[in-house]
Amino acid sequence: MASQDHPTPTPADKPELSRLEKLHRIEQLGIDPWGGRFDGAMPIGQIRQLPAKPLSEADLPLVRAAGRIVGRRDQGKLYFLDLWDQTGKIQVLLGQKQIGELGWKLAELLDLGDLIGIDGHFGTTRRGELSIQASSLTMLAKSLEPHPTGYYGMEDVEFRLRHRYLDLIYTPQTLQRAHQRIKIVRTIRNYLDERGFVEAETPTLHAIAGGAAARPFTTHHNALGIDLFLRIALELHLKRLLVGGIERVYEIGRVFRNEGISPRHNPEFTMLELYQAYGDYRTMMDLTEGIIVACADALGGGRCLQWGDREVNLEPPFQRASYAELFERHVGIRMDQTDQLAATAQAHGIAPAGKHPDVLIHELFEACVEEALVGPVFVYDYPASLCPLTRRKRDNPALAERFELYIHGLELANAYTELNDPITQEATFRSQLAGLPEEESMAKMDEDFVRALRHGMPPAGGLGIGIDRLTMLLTNTQSIRDVILFPLLRPGKH
Repeated sequence: MASQDHPTPTPADKPELSRLEKLHRIEQLGIDPWGGRFDGAMPIGQIRQLPAKPLSEADLPLVRAAGRIVGRRDQGKLYFLDLWDQTGKIQVLLGQKQIGELGWKLAELLDLGDLIGIDGHFGTTRRGELSIQASSLTMLAKSLEPHPTGYYGMEDVEFRLRHRYLDLIYTPQTLQRAHQRIKIVRTIRNYLDERGFVEAETPTLHAIAGGAAARPFTTHHNALGIDLFLRIALELHLKRLLVGGIERVYEIGRVFRNEGISPRHNPEFTMLELYQAYGDYRTMMDLTEGIIVACADALGGGRCLQWGDREVNLEPPFQRASYAELFERHVGIRMDQTDQLAATAQAHGIAPAGKHPDVLIHELFEACVEEALVGPVFVYDYPASLCPLTRRKRDNPALAERFELYIHGLELANAYTELNDPITQEATFRSQLAGLPEEESMAKMDEDFVRALRHGMPPAGGLGIGIDRLTMLLTNTQSIRDVILFPLLRPGKH
């Protein structure tokens, strides 16, 4: 971060004064160290786009900027600062003559991390570096904690995650990913809004931990004296809205699952869930493809992307393959060869004892098929027993009209032709909960949802897309922690 004009930096903090002492000195100058309103500042990225002449010339444009000091060099009667905001970084020249006696006294008390406002002339130094020659200096906020010098310390992943506010300043890729994620979510909303979908908000606290096979986080409501659960899915309330006549509905919301942490899993994550009346799972394939391509186009990196050491081609149409054909190709037996399941599972290190054949089939699928899926590929027609909320195929009730979208082994989307038959739905719920203790079974059985279906839910397609994983793919990021601004971390030293 050193200037081209002055490559040798001086220490960021003068050793004779602590930051707190400098704070008090600033107050003694009659200056508020915490600043206030500062109107009219241009983003630094825009300032850098202005026509630039040498600072030695006349009639230079006047500019106003505000930002954080991320570099500081002392050259006697001149200070060189690197001023940063989220749009870029620019050099600022503070001369004793130009900023006056009070401004110079303030300049001597500045540290890395301080927030300042600058008014001055924009141009280039002798070596052509874009700079602002300050004519006035405004204090906006004093930093009482030391900041990294250049990029020192920010290679420590644990440090970056625990100090995300510093990571955003000193790791350009982190800030870029944050903006890319925002653009992805905005694109999804625009894409769905343009197609007649409406966005809803459903409860985060649920009285019944239903809607997905996952362990919930439990809390207690003191006033009502009842346990509640942080939602593990958005599904059942959105389907109630379908019953109520909101025929195209979606929600982008946080869901919570009391499970492990890995490069692809965080206990708190963001889901898009949507439902379209009178559609089915093939309708959802087309919609999923359109959403993902629209997001890739919005980021401007093209449809052929790099993900780690692999390439991803998002040019539609995406491949479509049945669960059964992929299973036979990669496992080596057909799904209906149940007499060979146990031996095949054991050969792949899977204990078969006491497991339903469909459970063994899916464990083999996860072990042998998922990592082999280059994609993007829609894997469709899953074993019905794995999909309690899904409509069965008319010509083969052993299969459910469900798909998952995989790209290089990463599951990105999950969709169904929704089950709207209340009789079958209730029977499926009860069968699914049959092995649980009675108290737990009652806690997961959503009688009101079944009652809603009995009032008539239109046939529909439903879709879920993990926003975090989609962002990982589109930003070439290998860990989910790098696309979530504040991932869950073990308690540790800060």
